[in-house]
Amino acid sequence: MTTQERGATYAEVFASREFRVLFGSFTLLVSGDQVKMLALSALVYARTGSPGLSAATYTLGFVPYIVGGTFLLSLADRVRPRALMIAGELLRVVTCLLMAFTGLPLWAMLVLVLGTGLLSPVFGAARTALLPGLLPGDAFVLARSAMSVTSAGAQVAGLAAGAGVIAVVGPAGALAATAALAAMSAALLRLGLPDLSLRSLRSVGTVPGATGGPRGAVRETLRVNRLLLADPRVRGLLLAQWLPISFVTGAEAMLIPYLGGAAGIALAAASAGMAAGNFALGRFARPALRERLAAPLAVLAGVPLPAFVLRPGVWGASLIILLAAAAGGCYALGLQRRFVEAVPERVAGQGFGLLGAGSMTAQGLGAALVGGAAELTAPHTAVALAGVAAVACSLALRGHLRG
Repeated sequence: MTTQERGATYAEVFASREFRVLFGSFTLLVSGDQVKMLALSALVYARTGSPGLSAATYTLGFVPYIVGGTFLLSLADRVRPRALMIAGELLRVVTCLLMAFTGLPLWAMLVLVLGTGLLSPVFGAARTALLPGLLPGDAFVLARSAMSVTSAGAQVAGLAAGAGVIAVVGPAGALAATAALAAMSAALLRLGLPDLSLRSLRSVGTVPGATGGPRGAVRETLRVNRLLLADPRVRGLLLAQWLPISFVTGAEAMLIPYLGGAAGIALAAASAGMAAGNFALGRFARPALRERLAAPLAVLAGVPLPAFVLRPGVWGASLIILLAAAAGGCYALGLQRRFVEAVPERVAGQGFGLLGAGSMTAQGLGAALVGGAAELTAPHTAVALAGVAAVACSLALRGHLRG
């Protein structure tokens, strides 16, 4: 029985030294980003006393994804991945130290976060695009599963650690701690990861309509994005990974206005559900079953949410969110192999970057739509409507989810 038929194991995935390095740097990245945005949010609140502006600041790190994903992603296929990732970590070091120790006015801090965040999709694309070459076949899918589990856990750990660090040394000290984590990640990548290129890991594919000759990064990014989105198979797989989960995320955004100070319990349940779903599907389902489950799991992600019309308490709401996140956070594992096959190898970095940037953008838009529904109705009603929208999207995209 081949690895693709029986499925890879986590032991096989972590046997790769290169993956262990990528995994370690990714864990430091996610934890550090949570601490950074929490510290910046606390700094804004300390200076302005505005909870609304503080909350808006916390989500500010997601805004640049739509711009960077639209105009700069071709860099992921032009620059060697290790160099890109190290540059990203060093940029985070400089950004955090500037915000911590130079006394910048708030507007300058926010501009700095937005400006440096434009390259975040490029750095993330470089990391993800390395994985299929390092871990081909089902091992790649399980590597994505491991990173999703880690992302959920690191977010919770980063928030908890960030709150503790801020309480002890203040927002500036927390930003300095984030700079230290980014420096550790850069050193780990430099010392532990070979200077691989995407072309050395894979054969060089072709892009329909491609022409030779150098192009500017912006022009090339726009051109390849158009080509990827014009391909019905790639476009369908992108939409299938963007839309259903965006409404689940939008529902999670309503937990604070719905539960108030107890929202942290439900948000932790959401992270736990995503981690558990990814681990269970990655560990116990064979590749063929994983792919068959993509469509039903996407539908199931929205099914529990309409129960919010009953106005559950904190524990009932936490259980509902846990179930939705468990299904919504893992159904895309069944689409990973087909996505790798559908995207031309020559632009694999940009393909993964478009997937990540579009996902962040869609989740932000989903939160905005659900928030708008809450303004017109009520938070619990908006969560229920988000569940209906997630089910409707999944059914509309069932052909792409099934393959």
